[in-house]
Amino acid sequence: MSDRFALTGARIFDGDDWHDGHALVVRDGLVEAILPSGAIAADVRVIETGGGMLVPGFVDLQVNGGGGVMLNDHPDVASLETICKAHAPFGTTALLPTLITDTPDITAAAVAAGEAAALRKMPGFLGLHLEGPHLSIARKGAHDPALIRPMSDADQAMLIAARQKLPVLLTTVAPESVEPARVAALAKAGVIVSLGHSDTGYATASTFAEAGASVVTHLFNAMSQIGNREPGLAGAAIDIGTLSAGLIADGIHVDPATIKIALRAKQGPGKIVLVSDAMATIGTDMTSFTLNGRTIYRKDGSLRLADGTLAGADLDMISAVRYVHRIVGLDLSEALRMASLYPAQAIGQSHRLGRFAKGTAADIVSLSDDLDMKSVWIGGGKVFEAGVPRLTG
Repeated sequence: MSDRFALTGARIFDGDDWHDGHALVVRDGLVEAILPSGAIAADVRVIETGGGMLVPGFVDLQVNGGGGVMLNDHPDVASLETICKAHAPFGTTALLPTLITDTPDITAAAVAAGEAAALRKMPGFLGLHLEGPHLSIARKGAHDPALIRPMSDADQAMLIAARQKLPVLLTTVAPESVEPARVAALAKAGVIVSLGHSDTGYATASTFAEAGASVVTHLFNAMSQIGNREPGLAGAAIDIGTLSAGLIADGIHVDPATIKIALRAKQGPGKIVLVSDAMATIGTDMTSFTLNGRTIYRKDGSLRLADGTLAGADLDMISAVRYVHRIVGLDLSEALRMASLYPAQAIGQSHRLGRFAKGTAADIVSLSDDLDMKSVWIGGGKVFEAGVPRLTG
C-alpha cells in the first residue's frame, strides 16, 4: 500500500511561485502534485499544518559538523547520521558533510563512511564535500598548514573512484595546488570542483573555470579580494557566469553591504548560494571543541581559534535565510531559493531537490509566518516537529 498524504492550511512555495489555498500532495516519499485544497481525492490522508508556509527543504553544501560531532574527529557512519539529524530541525533536508584538510587515512575513512551512508540511503545525506587538502597555505584559514599539499595522481584517482560510489562529491581546491588538467579530469568524472582557500588571480581562476571548476567556496573568505587592478578570486566568482558561490550569511564572515553588492553584480547562470559552514556546535550548548588537535572557541556568535582566526561558523540554514531576508533585504522568495533551489542547481540536483514538482523529493519545511521552524519532512517522513524532542519518524 502506498503512503499518500496532503499537507493543507499553509501557503506553498514551490521554488518559483507561491500557491494560496492549495495542498501539497505526497506519495511514497515524492511530491505528487500541488492542488487546490478542494481537489484532494477522498482517499488521501489530510494533514492540517495550521498556517504559515511550506517551502522546499534546504540544501547545505558545506557542513563540517553538528550535534557535538566533527566529521574530522569521527569519520564514520554514526557521525554522518548525527550531523544530518542535528541540522534537520533547522530546515536542512540534504547536506554535504564536509571534511576539512586532514591526513590521507582520515580522508579515506570519511569516504568509506560516505559510501556506507549512501548505500543505507541515510535521510539527509547528500554526499561529501572534501575541503582540502589541496589548498594554498597563504589562504589556509583554520586549515592545518602541515596537512596542506599538492594533488597527486593517487589523490586524483581516489576522488574519481569515490565519486562512483557517492551521489554527490564536491571538493574544494586551490589553483596553487592543482593543475587545470586535473580539474578537467575530475569534472569529467562527475566531481564538483570548487575553488577556495586561494590567493589566485582572476585570469587563473577563469582558466580553472574553463577547465571545469563550477563553484567557489565561502565567497570573500580565505581568498584573494577584489582590487582596482586585480579582481582576485572573489571578483572571478562574481563575474564569471558559470561559477556558483557559497556564502556564509551570519553577519560575521561578510558585511551585509558587501553581500548586497555581490548579489547585484553576480553574473549568471551561476548563483550565490547560502551555506552554513557549520561546526560541531549546531544543536548543542557546547562552548568549545577541537579540530586537528586545536581548540576552537564559541563566543558572540562566532567560532575562532585562540589567535582569533575564524574557524567555520556557528550558523544554521534557517538563520542564514532570516539574515539575508531581514538584514540584507532580499525578498523572501529569493532568500529561500538561495537555501534550496540554487544550491541544488550548483551540484546538478535540482531535478530532485530544492523545489516542489511532480517526482521531486518530498523534502519539506513548515515555517511560521515569522520564519520559526514548525516541522520538517525528509523523503515524506517527518523528522522534526517543534516541541517534540528527537523525532525520527
